[in-house]
Amino acid sequence: MADLLTTRQVQDILQVDRTTIYRMVDGGQLPAIRVGKQWRFDRAEIERWLHAQAALPASSASSMNGPTPAAVARPAGHLSELLPLQCSQMIQDAFADALGVMIVVTDMQGQPVTQVSNACGLYDAVMGDRAAIARCIANWQKLVGAAMLEPRFAPSDLGLLCARGLIRGGNELKGMVFVGGIAPEGWPPPAEQITAIATHFGLEPGYVAANIDAVHRLDKAARDKVLQFVQRIADIFAHILEDRNALYSRLQAIASLTVL
Repeated sequence: MADLLTTRQVQDILQVDRTTIYRMVDGGQLPAIRVGKQWRFDRAEIERWLHAQAALPASSASSMNGPTPAAVARPAGHLSELLPLQCSQMIQDAFADALGVMIVVTDMQGQPVTQVSNACGLYDAVMGDRAAIARCIANWQKLVGAAMLEPRFAPSDLGLLCARGLIRGGNELKGMVFVGGIAPEGWPPPAEQITAIATHFGLEPGYVAANIDAVHRLDKAARDKVLQFVQRIADIFAHILEDRNALYSRLQAIASLTVL
């Protein structure tokens, strides 16, 4: 008689949840036998299936809507390789629109990992060349080592308010979430400050003055709400890192079963 495995036993072998097992069976991706109301799995068939997955090229991976076990490689340590960028961008865009602010994720050197979401008009107008972008990154770098127990607003080189939350991966800091583009009280600034901003970014004062009102304006209650969300957004990305790391560990465990 065939050596039949229960769903629970296959879960333990593949290190995935019951829902994933059923989805793979329903999709014809995993060999199974219906015994009454329960699924059973022929051990020999499961072993052949695992070997077949190991033989598939990476481009044809489909066993669990991801890489085949033999092709699993844990991403490198840079945040741009650790985060699923398309998903992260969508999360970031949604928060930026909901809060009415600019948001960007950077690594710990202040280099952007995502595209800026909901950029204000002044930012877009000023960040027209690499030199301006480099100055903006330098401003983000200044906030890397800022001693902040919790997010708080600080002025950017544009004179706008920004705050940052820290993305942790295990015991390491992997990146930052910057929220900004927010006009402080008393905006727009006086002419001499507009001239200073223009000089700093190598622009004509008249050009900066023409775009000075294209900023995100939030009242105090809205600004306080933003500060409550900055670290929460960073924690979401940290949770994604943790989940992805656990997923790769499970896939590597599956891969080890195929090396016989």
